[in-house]
Amino acid sequence: MRHARTAKVLVDRFASGSWGRRPDEVVVEEPLEIRLDDHLVATTMRTPGHDYELAVGFCLGDGLLDGAAVTGVRYCGVAPASEFEFNVVTVETGGVAPVPTPRLGNVSSACGLCGSVAITELATRLRPLAGTARFGPEVLAAVIDDVGARQEMFGRTGGLHAAATFDVAGSVDLVREDIGRHNAVDKVVGRRCLDGRADAARYGLFVSGRASFEMVQKAWAAGFGTVVAVSAPSSLAVQTAAAAAITLVGFARAGDCNVYAGSLRARDADVREAGAAPDENRRAAPS
Repeated sequence: MRHARTAKVLVDRFASGSWGRRPDEVVVEEPLEIRLDDHLVATTMRTPGHDYELAVGFCLGDGLLDGAAVTGVRYCGVAPASEFEFNVVTVETGGVAPVPTPRLGNVSSACGLCGSVAITELATRLRPLAGTARFGPEVLAAVIDDVGARQEMFGRTGGLHAAATFDVAGSVDLVREDIGRHNAVDKVVGRRCLDGRADAARYGLFVSGRASFEMVQKAWAAGFGTVVAVSAPSSLAVQTAAAAAITLVGFARAGDCNVYAGSLRARDADVREAGAAPDENRRAAPS
């Protein structure tokens, strides 16, 4: 039996000047061991659900597939106890993918790159993106509202992040939730890979919370030319977005946003939405 995504607990709540005891719902966090052709890759802390997508997205984002096609994904418990059955996933390429170097230690739900032995390698193996879709502020505002309405698990627990993809019309076509932002992104990327989709250049990537280097790196590896975050980016995320030719948007809330990289591209999109010709020589004013 697969593990639940939430758990029921009893809490002591102080409200309106008095204490009371009531039931509450919290998100489940469990380890998932990821293997590539039976070679250990990493153990990540995640919310159960969409585990195949998570494993495939993780391998793709870290460059472990190296162009190899995914031929299968399966649960593969390595312990006799049934409780471990759905906590180990193998991504299969028929031995075509290179033998991976496993992560050092566990990957926490807060940071998917902790303990990585290949950060520099990941940051230098990708080329700048070209020909990607452009999005203006009005489209981004619609996306944020739509994703918020689709965060069913967050509405129940208040404890999950979301990642989503959207097109130039602001239509959201895929949403995934997880206790870790990087896991939510991996689930989105993995789903697209398993569906055989190679059209990321036509879509943007939304992430709840802050935009770290890892979020931008995963977007770069998947081919998304725009990353939209609800909170702030890190300095390395900004530098990486600039190197990747990615438009990086932060503090995207209630129709407002800051553009930290690729600002001319975002402003050009806004001009086109208004029906005017873009001024290629105009520089964006600082936020």
